Amino acid sequence: MSRMATEKRDYYDVLGVSRDAGPDEIKRAYRKAALKHHPDRNQNNPEAEACFKEAAEAYEVLSDPDKRQRYDRFGHQGLSGAAMHDFSHMGVQDIFSVFEDIFGGGMFGGRQRGGRGVDLQMEVSLTLAEVAKGVERTLEFERNDLCDACSGNGAEPGSQRRTCPQCGGYGQVEQQTGLGMLFGRVVTTCPACRGRGMVVTTPCRKCRGRGRAPKRRVLNVKIPAGIQEGQAVRVPGEGEPADNGGMRGDFHCVVRIQPHPFFERHGPDLVCRLPVSFTQASLGAKIEVPTLDGRAEVELARGTQYGELIRLKGKGLPSLRSARRGDLVVQVVIEIPKKLNRKQVDLLREFAATEDKIVLPESKGFFEKLADFFGSDQTDAK
Repeated sequence: MSRMATEKRDYYDVLGVSRDAGPDEIKRAYRKAALKHHPDRNQNNPEAEACFKEAAEAYEVLSDPDKRQRYDRFGHQGLSGAAMHDFSHMGVQDIFSVFEDIFGGGMFGGRQRGGRGVDLQMEVSLTLAEVAKGVERTLEFERNDLCDACSGNGAEPGSQRRTCPQCGGYGQVEQQTGLGMLFGRVVTTCPACRGRGMVVTTPCRKCRGRGRAPKRRVLNVKIPAGIQEGQAVRVPGEGEPADNGGMRGDFHCVVRIQPHPFFERHGPDLVCRLPVSFTQASLGAKIEVPTLDGRAEVELARGTQYGELIRLKGKGLPSLRSARRGDLVVQVVIEIPKKLNRKQVDLLREFAATEDKIVLPESKGFFEKLADFFGSDQTDAK
């Protein structure tokens, strides 16, 4: 199983740095890890690609002061509500384009011209009550957007761009690889123009020629009723922009569901363990139970057994695909008192004297089998 599919590792361990490492040390460690695990250097090795993406995720957090502070205090859970790149579903070249200030855009190629922008994701925490009704959340996050000053072309307003002399405006160059008779040609992104086909004579002062600048974004996301843990609501076109007019990436709102003090979720059904006394189970009783809609009453029949299920129709969660609601399943848990006063002891002894220990069919069958078992043991012993 790949690293991305298992529990997240500590980000400091991923990059091999101490918790007090400075920004430059973290940057060097990420660069080293990215080169070591780059899929082009580890072909037919899915584990290497997983490590490559894991290192990118670790660097995104540890290189950002706010995210790093939240991670240091609360671990991975502290990043809930922070916008992150969805590295697990990103291509290798897109990951390099996110950190092109480190790699210079030419290493192993950069983002392809006219391609698609990268996706972003943010986790939101919902209660079961919100899952039952659906909810709309207002999310604020930061994304690398087109620079307002240069409109994303990286050139200082009023200056000119010219065709890249190295690739002739194609954005790609052909390189020969190998030695002797073992050689070939590979097409890579032009390192001079980073795949744009044009070079800037005077870089934009606001974005320093990158064509990108961080911007705050406020987004209203409607989360449908019945959504499951780990599912995501996709908002098309709210990710980061692509180069040269390509499509924007998407924004994914990933749902995490808070534990409930009474209910366990099983698809659209909810399960509630109901503790009752042995006298209530024996004599029958009416007991209030919690539901997502308020209180409800269940009736215990006389002789209710441990583990019996009482189903309340339509008191569960709605199905994501239909309006039908699941059920609330109440599981009876009979509690035996650990401490008894003198009067209770006397009453129970009086009751025990009248008790038929094998009155129940299940008990009768058990004791008959027990007698047969010991009888056969004695016969074998002879």
